[in-house]
Amino acid sequence: MNQDQLKQAVAQAAVDHILPRLDSKSIVGVGTGSTANFFIDALAKHKMDFDGAVASSEATAARLKGHGIPVYDLNSTAELEFYVDGADESDEHLHLIKGGGAALTREKIVAAVAKTFICIADASKLVPVLGAFPLPVEVIPMARSHVARELVKLGGDPVYREGVLTDNGNVILDVHNLSITDPVKLEADINAIVGVVTNGLFAARPADLLLLGTADGVKTLKR
Repeated sequence: MNQDQLKQAVAQAAVDHILPRLDSKSIVGVGTGSTANFFIDALAKHKMDFDGAVASSEATAARLKGHGIPVYDLNSTAELEFYVDGADESDEHLHLIKGGGAALTREKIVAAVAKTFICIADASKLVPVLGAFPLPVEVIPMARSHVARELVKLGGDPVYREGVLTDNGNVILDVHNLSITDPVKLEADINAIVGVVTNGLFAARPADLLLLGTADGVKTLKR
């Protein structure tokens, strides 16, 4: 199976997992990126079985609407049973690095609200130690240089992601050369830097379930 086929398999597995637990009032949180797009396409076949979705980005909202799935503002939603999204990396504790698509802040907000966070990924995303994938940090534009200097003090090598503005109007610093052995602490340390909106470590609120696409089928990891 190629990578797209693995992504399709885990997307379908996520739909199969949540579908029996949905009803006409259910609202599903939906992430951003290529794997999440496969999930949206698979979920759309069952759009009459739930109420609608909350999107973690403008791109996701557009794709959902294109399938005729109603998209709700999170502020008008009482609760989310599920949030389904991909990841750039995951460790065995389901701590994640996310933000390759620059949607990390809204993704983190939706994940915080959801009762169950389901991560869907292909096997290449499971790593023993996080950090080979550069850690995205969303930053208020005027604080970019200050935040970069502080990230260097934490042992990272921040690189400005040129030409990218988040849906919130902010910029991204990608932090290279980190070996993240304590992701919960590093997430808190980076978020404490003045000018940081949030960073792409999902460790204080990790995934609850990881559906991992492998050559031998979809494997399920729980924390």
